Amino acid sequence: MSPTSVAEHRQRVAELVGLMPVLQLPLEECLGLVLAADVIAPLSLPPFDNSAMDGYAVRAADLGEVPVRLPVADDIPAGRVELTALEPGTVQRIMTGAPVPPGADAVVQVEWTDAGTETVTIDRAVEAGANIRTAGDDVGEGDPVLVAGTVLRPSTLGLASALGLAELLVRRRPRVLVLSTGSELVEPGRPLRPGQIYESNGMMLASAVREAGAVALQLRFVPDDVDAFHEALRPYLTAVDVIVTSGGVSAGAYEVVKDALASHDVVFTKVAMQPGGPQGSGRYEGLPVLTLPGNPVSAQVSFEVFVRPALLGSMGHAQVERTTARASLSAGLTSPAGRTQFRRGLYDPSSGQVVTPVGGPGSHLLSALALSNCLIEVPEEVTELAAGDEVVVRYLQ
Repeated sequence: MSPTSVAEHRQRVAELVGLMPVLQLPLEECLGLVLAADVIAPLSLPPFDNSAMDGYAVRAADLGEVPVRLPVADDIPAGRVELTALEPGTVQRIMTGAPVPPGADAVVQVEWTDAGTETVTIDRAVEAGANIRTAGDDVGEGDPVLVAGTVLRPSTLGLASALGLAELLVRRRPRVLVLSTGSELVEPGRPLRPGQIYESNGMMLASAVREAGAVALQLRFVPDDVDAFHEALRPYLTAVDVIVTSGGVSAGAYEVVKDALASHDVVFTKVAMQPGGPQGSGRYEGLPVLTLPGNPVSAQVSFEVFVRPALLGSMGHAQVERTTARASLSAGLTSPAGRTQFRRGLYDPSSGQVVTPVGGPGSHLLSALALSNCLIEVPEEVTELAAGDEVVVRYLQ
């Protein structure tokens, strides 16, 4: 059987994960989520004419000849609810954001006065409308202000709050169980015995899940035992939306993930890529399950290529792929025929758009991945590239 293409497996994973449900959440829980319904302004912004300056509310006609000295009839702090009309030949001291009193048609900034409190000397005239923010100048009541599909950032949440909205309709974050298998795995901080290694995939993948905006639950140190695998999963089946495993999917003995899921609706395949060839996807007890290879670089590259876009798509993001750029190689490299290769690299656009490969193609070279800021994508039909050749780089940051 010929290997599955990267594009085919990416599509399968995206369809498997699907869209998350829509729910109404408080604004403080919406950062980074995607709006699921248009927002129509329930009021105008500003909701009333207000002062853009600390100064004095005036009738512009009273400042025909300056300097002029006028009585201060009232003080208007921000938040003042009851106002008195401004009588001709008087002023009212006003703070930034405070409502403009009836009868006033301009505000003189305090710097153009002697800052008096009983009477004030005004040194410069202003035109009608000066330093007044009129009601609806920013947003009019009934205006469409946010459209479905908007990614909610601090500024958009600030706008929603300014409109008096306490909650928004959004697609919720997927809850992802990250499961690491392997009897050889040991928790960091404990001593290693011969043949053991510290568990790293769980930490790496759970962090990647959170970085993508989803919720990660970690299940580590599942031994290479089919019954133990099923028993470990059971408590999580009603608590998560997606299961992501690493390890146990190759062709050797003791491939616990493959053995445990072989009788379920999970398809194991070889994807035409390096690293990350062995992949699996399907459903376990109705839940989408994505099985990634166990070598750390293979697991993380697989997450970047398949899982991260699916998680972002499930939350309603229109842009699910990392930013890409075209760059020239600082050194040549080779790639296996018939497989898309993802090499680790350092890309600095300020240095003439050159990308430098970091480390070799080995799927165990975690330090090279940690030092990289991009993946260099080599198409499956390309087997050799020379220094100076142009490639596509996929940002990791």
